[in-house]
Amino acid sequence: MTYEFLQQYWWFLVSLLGALLVFMLFVQGGNSVIFSIGRTAEERRMLVNSTGRKWELTFTTLVTFGGAFFASFPLFYSTSFGGAYWLWMIILFSFVLQAVSYEFQNKLGNLLGPRTFQWFLVVNGVVGPLLLGGAVATFFNGSNFLIDKDNMVSGIQPVISRWANSGHGLDALLDPWKLVLGFAVFFLARCLGLLYFMNNIDDEDIRCRCSVRLVGTAIPFVILFVAFLVRTLLKDGYAADPTTGLITMEPMKYLNNLVDMWYVSVVLLAGVVSVLYGIVRTIVSRTYIKGIWPAGIGTVLTVLALMLCAGWNDTAYYPSAADLQSSLTISNSCSSEFTLHTMAIVSFFIPIVLAYIIYAWRSIDNRKITKKEMAEDEAY
Repeated sequence: MTYEFLQQYWWFLVSLLGALLVFMLFVQGGNSVIFSIGRTAEERRMLVNSTGRKWELTFTTLVTFGGAFFASFPLFYSTSFGGAYWLWMIILFSFVLQAVSYEFQNKLGNLLGPRTFQWFLVVNGVVGPLLLGGAVATFFNGSNFLIDKDNMVSGIQPVISRWANSGHGLDALLDPWKLVLGFAVFFLARCLGLLYFMNNIDDEDIRCRCSVRLVGTAIPFVILFVAFLVRTLLKDGYAADPTTGLITMEPMKYLNNLVDMWYVSVVLLAGVVSVLYGIVRTIVSRTYIKGIWPAGIGTVLTVLALMLCAGWNDTAYYPSAADLQSSLTISNSCSSEFTLHTMAIVSFFIPIVLAYIIYAWRSIDNRKITKKEMAEDEAY
């Protein structure tokens, strides 16, 4: 395995983890509609228990995504997580708030009451997908940071990367196109959450409300996603010279990437069609409740294709809006060849882990959520 192959391989794995994370945001999307879908305390408890079976998988995927970035592309990790720390701290705090809410909402001695902790879940359901979507948008629209590798030999201030303003990540919220993708991911998470409820909860009233709410959620998602995709494909992109590493602006760079990498275009098209199929068939059919699967698989394929488009084919995956030459590529921000090679060997065990997750998922979902189950002590 050559060094270049290892860089491409690890960008694929990081992209796949990012795609799985976006799919797993159905937990947050479901939590954001607890009070609009659940009309009674019993119904809201059913909704919370439905997502409560999966929230640890979402949190684990988020941590694994960050860990994989740290191990394979440490300069991105130090630049983004260390520079845009306000953005990432808010995201992480909302996920911690989620974990506390699940565990304590029905504990004895809960002075705040279950409803307060359920509102905390709603906060995580809105903030988490919105900010994560905005963070993903920085791969195409850039962030305000500076890189100076000469500082490594400086005994006074050996800091390679620093943020170029005092916003430290919150400045991303001032870019309308980052907000467009942020809200697109938010509405996508809601769509997936509604589809998951319909598949996981055996209650006709909840399924009917989810079906109606799905229409009003899918429309803004499609509009926002298409707007972001079209604008991204037509705008200038960040190209990296494979020989010199010089970063330049290339007209319609991301569209050119899809043309050059036709197989990524096929994955993107398959993903978009699969998402739309899962949503549309669920809306038009009163008996179809398995829309979460085509929509979920389509989400993974779509996000994977977008991430590959952002990093492969000599593209700067983390552009700098403050200094073009500070932009990060998979070649100038990756770990050493020895590190990537060693981790590549370990990564061969990933299919075993995925097989266990699938087995655990099927075992957990073997029985649908019912009102009868809410009377049991082990329910959230």
